[in-house]
Amino acid sequence: MARYTANKCRLCRREGMKLFLKGQRCFIDKCSLSRRDYPPGVHAHRRSKMTDYGLHLREKQKLKRIYGILERQFRLYFKEAERQKGNTGANLLVLLERRLDNAVLASGFAFSRNHARQLVNHGHFQVNGRRVDIVSYRVRPGDVITPCTKDKTVKMVKDAQELNKSQSVPDWLEVSGDSLSSKVLTLPRREHVPHPIQEQLVVEICSK
Repeated sequence: MARYTANKCRLCRREGMKLFLKGQRCFIDKCSLSRRDYPPGVHAHRRSKMTDYGLHLREKQKLKRIYGILERQFRLYFKEAERQKGNTGANLLVLLERRLDNAVLASGFAFSRNHARQLVNHGHFQVNGRRVDIVSYRVRPGDVITPCTKDKTVKMVKDAQELNKSQSVPDWLEVSGDSLSSKVLTLPRREHVPHPIQEQLVVEICSK
């Protein structure tokens, strides 16, 4: 499975906004964007005029980087969003929100998105009592997400919950701290997406 392994703070600096790729670290003074709020590279300070295509491209790249997916997989998501009824941009965001790694992160069971991906990949989570190790698994209403019963896994999830206790859980999930479980109450909607994405720009560039 292909994944981005380089410095993640460079991605935030390139997009000019916090993508929250490092979890709670993004909220403190150690955040790279707080200290260097300009794009990476030796020509970062050179003035350049953003073209219309550039605005569309940056919005698409921003969305891919937030959810940690690469171009080929993103295209598959977009084609599926086009086939569904309703607004294509909203459909795309909902499909991305339904990924298992995103549900684990939104439930507060992981320190960051990469940590959530790693936990799922290594088989630390179950859906409806069955182990699922595919990060792109699409959760459905009624699904119950729980960590496996290994002491190491339970400790990691409890530590993450403690660190993320100030984080609000979206309305489409119901988290039980006592049983360490998260239930999918309903499908996420566009208003549940916490990121400032202009999905119409993404649709326009992907439709060309």
